[in-house]
Amino acid sequence: MTRRRAGDPLLEPVRDPDRSRQHLQDAVLTAPDQLEARALVLGLLDEHGESLADRTTAPGHLTGSAVVVDAAGERVLVLLHTKLQRWLQPGGHADGDHELAGVALREATEETGIEGLEVVLPAVDLDVHEVDHGDALGTHLHLDLRFLVLAPTDAVVVGNHESQGLRWVTLDELEDLADEAGLVRLARLGLDAAAQA
Repeated sequence: MTRRRAGDPLLEPVRDPDRSRQHLQDAVLTAPDQLEARALVLGLLDEHGESLADRTTAPGHLTGSAVVVDAAGERVLVLLHTKLQRWLQPGGHADGDHELAGVALREATEETGIEGLEVVLPAVDLDVHEVDHGDALGTHLHLDLRFLVLAPTDAVVVGNHESQGLRWVTLDELEDLADEAGLVRLARLGLDAAAQA
């Protein structure tokens, strides 16, 4: 496992789809549905190339997410998404950037306000899910590569307009709070990876 911080040249935005391909191939995925998701995304990457990182690409496009784990390795940070009214992990559209670890770290920093976050490579999860932002694209797929992001011991959480609240939760608390199995799976994988990082 490798830790990287904001400002690391290897996290700089790139338009080269080979960077996404490498992150997908390096990702630590073991469940059959994750392996199927990887095959699907790699196929879409072959078909769409660079444009798979653009939010207007259908039937889906790349996103990067973070499971933010506290310094003690006991809790994850979730946010109550303003538009979707659901508890989710930080993350967002790649917007042309195939450096998905950088996307995950940038989104985590913007959405939590925590300074000094570190993204851990390789990715710990891949989730393909349908979304509808209520725009012309309609229902489409988010091809979401997910990374462990570690918070420093002095982490101060400051949300932004994208959420109505942020909350540190244990895995047990998250199971009661979350409305999707993918978020619970991500938290479990992130906490396991944090114990080894």
